[in-house]
Parts: sequence; structure tokens; C-alpha cells
Amino acid sequence: MIFDKNQLVLHFKCNQIVKKVDKFVLKSFIGPLVFTFFIVQIILILQFLWMYVDELAGKGLEIKVLAELIYHFSMTFVPMALPLAILLASLMTFGNMGEFSELTALKASGIPLQRIMRPLVVMLGILALVSFFFSNNVLPYSTNKARTLLWDIRKKKPDINIQAGTFYNGVPDFSIKIAKKDPQSNRLENLIIYDHRDRRGNSTVTTADSGYMKLTRDETGLSMTLFNGSTFNEMEESKVGSADRSYPSRKDKFKEETIVIPLTGFDLERSEEGLFKSSAAMQNISQLTFTIDSLNKRYTSKEANKYNEFNSLKIYNEKNFIHVNPTNIANGDSLKKISRFDTRGLFDSLTVLEKRSVLARAIMDIKEGTSFLTQKDQSLHNDIKNIKRFEVEWNKKLTMSFACLVFFFIGAPLGAIIRKGGLGTPAVISIFFFVVYYVISISGQKMAEEDVVGTFAGMWAASYILLPIGVFLTYKATTDSVIMNIDTYVMFFKKIKDFIFRIFMKRTPVKSESD
Repeated sequence: MIFDKNQLVLHFKCNQIVKKVDKFVLKSFIGPLVFTFFIVQIILILQFLWMYVDELAGKGLEIKVLAELIYHFSMTFVPMALPLAILLASLMTFGNMGEFSELTALKASGIPLQRIMRPLVVMLGILALVSFFFSNNVLPYSTNKARTLLWDIRKKKPDINIQAGTFYNGVPDFSIKIAKKDPQSNRLENLIIYDHRDRRGNSTVTTADSGYMKLTRDETGLSMTLFNGSTFNEMEESKVGSADRSYPSRKDKFKEETIVIPLTGFDLERSEEGLFKSSAAMQNISQLTFTIDSLNKRYTSKEANKYNEFNSLKIYNEKNFIHVNPTNIANGDSLKKISRFDTRGLFDSLTVLEKRSVLARAIMDIKEGTSFLTQKDQSLHNDIKNIKRFEVEWNKKLTMSFACLVFFFIGAPLGAIIRKGGLGTPAVISIFFFVVYYVISISGQKMAEEDVVGTFAGMWAASYILLPIGVFLTYKATTDSVIMNIDTYVMFFKKIKDFIFRIFMKRTPVKSESD
């Protein structure tokens, strides 16, 4: 095949133009993607802090510990933040290109919308693979670290913060009340301290006019220096319950006294990292596959043992027939023939007293069998739900990665249709589609975990519902549809109104002058 020199030059220039277009599209998309990703991450982190602020506040956590907790939780938010950022960035990018007539110029030059989207499809395909790698390797580690650290923080007791006018019970075995607290000097006035270490109620009470409270140097105890007070102690007596009880007690006055109370649970004690390793969220694909296979084998074994055990204990147990006398059976039937469940002949051969005994025994066996089957079914149902949780986590690692492509095929053509850039309109549309995706995903996940629907159908419901919408929007954007133009709907409803008006005018008779 022979090419003309001019054709080769033209072909070369076209390739150069297309490459510049690809670079332009990629450059226009990467900036909004990074920007929106960090915005979504910040929103998710703020949501996390809002949810757990009560458990984090007042515990005197170091900045290093808080930074570590936020870092690990921010890593767990990446698979969720990335699809939303892609949706918002694609809307902003193609909305800006449509608003400034850049898409119109590219289409006029013969470049279709699918060709404009191609470099982004390739880039997001790679990004989806990176997201899967992140979900499979980084996410289990970060989730394990985050949940373990949050568990340790929950076990840590809050710092001592005694408020005036109320009893403070944060110190183990002590109840402390103060009337006034000087915020400048930390001087406490009118102290009442109940000591419950002997487990005999309010048997030891210390009062003081004033005092100071601080931690010891090693921060293992609470040192209280009290002034001008007394300690009242009820002493144990030997004649408990007798008529001549004496109720002995002791009262000691002091001008200055120091009490040191040992503190436990106020330091952050770090647990081992494998504390939650058996959870589904802490495992990767290979570990989840192995666990699911093991749980399925155990479930199959338990299900087979259930029926074998029921048959051997409740149905074919010969002790149910051991009290029957074969000589009472008509026609000389033997006990071997009775085991064939000739229930009618066997029951008719019994006396009235034996019939009552057999019926009572049958009712008892039915109740025991029903209880046995109910218990086994509940146990098997719990095993199924456990298997479903691991299957859900297995599919989630794929669905969140695939959502990157689904949201792009919704956002890119929708941005080209609405032709509105910036952060306002794209943010509203992105939130709408993300809420729809999230509601469908959560609903499908709940139904899959409860074994209402299959795991694949429940976990991939959002993807195979929204993906056709993305394909439809891409087709509409390719054909320059005005589906999102408000004037189109105004004209549509105006035509309906005119049509109804014409029909009404035809049916209304016109009165003549003679009438």
C-alpha cells in the first residue's frame, strides 16, 4: 500500500494534535482529582472525629497518638473517597470543558467524545488496579492498627478533672467532692473524700477546709495535700447482731495531711497488633478465600451431622420400642416387623393405658425433636451469616475498585451534558449519585449478610444498576443530547399544555347569537 507524502504529513500532524489533546485532558483532570480527593478525605476524617469525639476527649492523649489514630483511619477511608473524588473531578473537568466550548471545538475538529475520554479511561483503569492493591494489602493493615489503637484508647480512663459541686468517681475506690476550685492556683476548698477501699460502704470519710491535688512524679499515683480537716473511720466490731452493740469509731484531726492514691488505667496501654486479626476486615483476598473455604467445610460437616444425629437419636432409636410386648401383636408379628413403622397395627394392639403412655412419649419426643432442630438451625444460620460476612468483605475489595470506573462513566458524560464547571453544581450531582450508590450498596450488603440474596447479587447491585445509567449518559453526551437542559423540559410541558388547551376548546360548544 503506497501513501502519499502529504497524507503521511497530515497523519503525523493529526497524531501530534491527538496527543496534545490527551495531555490537555489528563492535565485538566488530574488537578481536580487531587483537589477533590483531599476534600473528601478531610470530610470523612471530620465525620470520624465527630463520631468518636466523646471517646477521645478528656483522656489526655498525646498529639502523637492522635496523629497516629487519624493517619490509620484516613488510610481506611481511601477506597471510599477515591470513587467520589473521581465522580466529582470528572464532572468538574468535562463541565468546565463544556462551559468554555472546548468540547464543542474538539467535536467540531472530528474528535468524538469517546476518543476524548480514552486517556482518562486508561488512567482510571490503572487507578482502579492501584485501588484494588491498596484495598487488598494496605487497608487490612491500617484497619487493624486503627481499631487496635481505638480499643486501647477506649480502655484508657479519662484524666482527672474534678468539677465543683458534684461527686467525682473517676478515681478507683474513691468519691471526691469539692465546693470551689481556683483555676489559677488549683486550690480546692471544702473537700469531702469517701474511701471505699475496705468495701464497707462510707465507713471512712475525710473532710478538709482546703487542699491541693497533683500527680506524682512517675504519674502512677494521685497526691492530695489537705489542710485543717479530720478523718472519720467506723471500726469493725466483734458483737455484730447482739443487743449491746457499741458502734466503735475513730476521728483524727489534722492541720496538714498528704494522701497518695495509686492510679490504674489512666495510662495508654498498647495491645498486641493481632487482637482483631480474625476479623474479615483485617484479611486480604487470599486469607479470605482460605477462611471462606474452611468455614464452608465446617458448615457442610455440621449440616450432615445434624441430620445423622437427629435420625439416630429421635427417629430410629430402638429404645422407643423396647417396652412393647410382641405377644400382644395380632397375627404374631415380631419386633423386627414393628421396626418397619407399622404404626397402625402397633398402636391398635396396645391397651388404653399403654396408648396414653405412647402418646405422652410421642408428644415429648416431638417437643424434644423440635427444640433440637431449632437449636441446630439457629447454629447453622449463625454459621451462614459468618460465612457471608467474609464473602461480603471479599467482594467489597473488588466493588470499590470497580466503582472508580462506574462513577467516571457517570460523571464525564454528565459533565459534558450539563456544561457547568466549578464546585457547586458538580458537588450537588456527585453527592446525589454517591448517596444512591451508598444506599444500594449498604442495602445489598445487609441482605447478603442476612442470606436474603446471594453475595454477588447484593454486593454488585449498585454497580450493575448505575453502570447502564453511565452507558446511557455517554450515548446522550455523544449525540449532543439536551437531556439536562431546563429549556427542553419547559418546551415539553408547554406543548402538553397547548395540546390539552386545543382539546378543551374543541369540546366546548360555541354559542350562536340567536341563543
